[in-house]
Amino acid sequence: MKKTVLVLSPVEARHKAKLEAAGAGCEFVYSSPKDVTREQIQAANVIIGQPNAALIEASEKLEWLQLESAGTDAYIVPGVLNKKTVLTNATGAYNKAVAEHAFALTLMLMKKLYLYRDEQKKAVWSDHGTVSSLSDCTVAVVGLGDIGQSYARMVKAMGATVIGVKRRATNKPDCVDELVMTQDLDTVLPRADVIMSVLPNTAATRYIYTDESFDKMKDTALFINCGRGNAVSSEVLYRALSENKIQAAAMDVAEVEPLPADSPLWALDNLVITPHISGGFHLPETFERIIDIAANNLAAFLKGEELRNVVDFATGYKK
Repeated sequence: MKKTVLVLSPVEARHKAKLEAAGAGCEFVYSSPKDVTREQIQAANVIIGQPNAALIEASEKLEWLQLESAGTDAYIVPGVLNKKTVLTNATGAYNKAVAEHAFALTLMLMKKLYLYRDEQKKAVWSDHGTVSSLSDCTVAVVGLGDIGQSYARMVKAMGATVIGVKRRATNKPDCVDELVMTQDLDTVLPRADVIMSVLPNTAATRYIYTDESFDKMKDTALFINCGRGNAVSSEVLYRALSENKIQAAAMDVAEVEPLPADSPLWALDNLVITPHISGGFHLPETFERIIDIAANNLAAFLKGEELRNVVDFATGYKK
């Protein structure tokens, strides 16, 4: 029986050719998350992209959903997908883009470049004092997936001592000097000069950073969040920075997005804000990687072979 493949990603002709070569014999339907109809979603055996979760309605026809994102929040909610539907994500596509963004923010904070940029706007020539070096620092990478490991390799190459923090005990990867479990995060915070968080949105990670977490950090510590905004509430982060519990922070994600215009976070001199742009398709290579994952998975799916990045519904992570 011919499979219907619904593609909602913003594909160009070369991407279509790659997908259709991998899915020879399938019927391809192209749309977008904005324009796709409920009927198209209900008729699909395979969906590639990010459909409106409310339109899936646990479709019995849908055998496999390939997401463009690494995050799976909306699709692991009970009742969204049929129990027989396989869910795969795009883990591995974003590591280069997000890790480099986090690395850039790290150096920006360490060298106080954000302060000099602010002074430039006011035509002020001033000296903001001492800076720090990665070669003398301990960096905690909280969330040691593909992105976390890519970032860890970058800072380790610059001479940092790297502590990896992850949820499951595994062999220590070469990119870290020490491996600690998430439940022991509080033992790491007092030791770290830089805390780079790249945690997903799960029940275990929501608001994992509390007032007490920031109390444990060095007053010279730098905090960077490129994972999910609800790892720390806006109020907790504001208190940590306004009360100088830590030196500075950078956030590419916010508890509420877009960050409300009246949020007091905007006014903090020691906070760098980027509007959730480290990932997405801002680095064109990311989208090419996503299409490669989708095409390889489509070929495997039609052959009855194992798919890459199958998601565990209990955790929201790939298995």
